[in-house]
Amino acid sequence: MSNNLTVTLRLRMSQQDAHYGGGLVDGARVLALFGDAATELLIRHDGDEGLFRAYDKVDFLAPVYAGDFLEVKAELVKAGKSSRVMAFTCHKAIIPRGDISPSAADVLAEPILVASASGTCVVPIANQRGQHHG
Repeated sequence: MSNNLTVTLRLRMSQQDAHYGGGLVDGARVLALFGDAATELLIRHDGDEGLFRAYDKVDFLAPVYAGDFLEVKAELVKAGKSSRVMAFTCHKAIIPRGDISPSAADVLAEPILVASASGTCVVPIANQRGQHHG
């Protein structure tokens, strides 16, 4: 059963997000964003933040740098009695162009998929109070 419920977060990676040389952002930061999107999705679906149980697949496909604008999506794939299976994507939509000037940036014609994942969250039945639980 798919409820077709999706959540989208859009944000810019800052210098504080950069963990490695050259302004590279740690993949764990993207996983934290997936967690934030999952939390919002659970609140919208169940009226409760729930708990992230496990990722069953995570793929890091392209680097993320300070200054990149990211679009993170979470989609509810399946809702059981208390489990919620979700699919996640993270695309890079805007990139800085420091080679042109310190404030130059380009909107990418085709956003770059930088990470994808799937995972399961749990919302205890006693905590479910959203419109969609059954």
